[in-house]
Parts: sequence; C-alpha cells; structure tokens
Amino acid sequence: MTTSGRAVDVTTDEVAPVIRLRDVDKTFDTGRVAYTALRGVDLDVGAGELVAIAGPSGSGKSTILNIITGIDRPTAGQVTVAGSDLTRLGEEELAVWRGEHVGIVFQFFQLLPTLTARENVMLPLDFAGIGSAGERSDRATGRLEQVGLGEHVDHFPAELSGGEQQRVAIARALACDPPILVADEPTGNLDTETAGEMFSVLSGVNADVTTVVFVTHDPTLAEQAHRVVTIRDGRVVGGSSP
Repeated sequence: MTTSGRAVDVTTDEVAPVIRLRDVDKTFDTGRVAYTALRGVDLDVGAGELVAIAGPSGSGKSTILNIITGIDRPTAGQVTVAGSDLTRLGEEELAVWRGEHVGIVFQFFQLLPTLTARENVMLPLDFAGIGSAGERSDRATGRLEQVGLGEHVDHFPAELSGGEQQRVAIARALACDPPILVADEPTGNLDTETAGEMFSVLSGVNADVTTVVFVTHDPTLAEQAHRVVTIRDGRVVGGSSP
C-alpha cells in the first residue's frame, strides 16, 4: 500500500531483514552549505528480495545505496547490513566488510580499459587474495558465463557493447560471492531493449538467492521488482509488499 506525505517503515514479514535502516539522516556539509539528503529513513529489505528504489532526481536514492554499502556514513540513525552495525565499523573494517558482503554495480560501468573482461572480473578476487591465480581466473570465467558472456572473456571493454560492459560490471560485483548486490541506475545508459535484458540478468542473480537492491528512474523496470520503495525529498514515502 502506498502512503503519501510522510516517512513510512517499509518492512517485510516474509523473511528476516538483511538490510535495516532506522531513523537515518544524512547531511552533506560542504563548509558553506549544508544539504540534507535523507530524513528519518526507515527501511527493511529481506534476504532474497529484489527491491527497486525509485523517485525523482535528487530525492536521495543513490544516497540510500551508499549508506547500505558503507560508502557514506549516516549523520544520525542506525544501519545494520548482513548482521553488522555499519556505524560501529572503522574505515578499514568497512572496506573488509564490503568486500565480503556487498557487490556494487555502477551506472557508468567503471571497467579498466586495459584489462580484458576476465581480468576486470578478477580484480576483487585479486584484492581479497582469494585462491590461486588459476582459481581466480576460473571463478571470473564462471561469473562471466553466468551473465551470458562466456564467449567474450578475453575481449577488452572497447570491444564490447554498453550492455555487455554492464554485464561485465555485474560479473565483477559477484566475483566474491556477496550475499547482497546493489546497483545504481544499472540500465541508465542503455536503450530500452538492452535495459530489459539487463533486468533479466539481475533477476537471474536474484534467483540464485542473492538479495538485489537497485535504483532506477524507469517505472516499467521498477514494477518488475518484488517491491518498489519510493523516495521523495529524502524520505521513504511509499512501498509495495512482495
């Protein structure tokens, strides 16, 4: 049910929450101007959900993702993700936690142009020191096959289409087997047909019991999620049950 004009607590009784925000505020202080991006946000996401975050430009959608991943710290409130209170973790602890628990997909791909698709996907595994070089290569190949790029593992980003590059970015985010995947406008730079294909990839990832939270400005894509959380002026103003 949608509720307008006030913040609401969006919860699910179906599964235990893997993401929980309570009364979260976020103010960015540039020194001359303070801008409040989030105001009293309460949000629960259950393990295994596929949740879309929608709302006008500048409403706070991306800030919520950054709070969930620990990239931004809340000015006030509690943030618990995958059993950890992120407000109690130091920067180094957050970096380690993020590598183990959250995969992040950016709108602009952020692939290294001098590395092949497989080498790009191997990067998080290299940083984490997981397995031998051969094992990391095999895992990266498996992730690329999972997103439909098994025949392009040795291609460089410039040799791939926009949709293929985004698939590489998703494979990279999944490299360390995180239980949570977040994506910020993952279809924002793609045409309608490719955007639909990209959503199918995210749905497939979710079907493998990965919790997926994505920001989108496309209402058609948002409506295909299990639940749509609507943000306006830094507040959660609406949601729908799974």
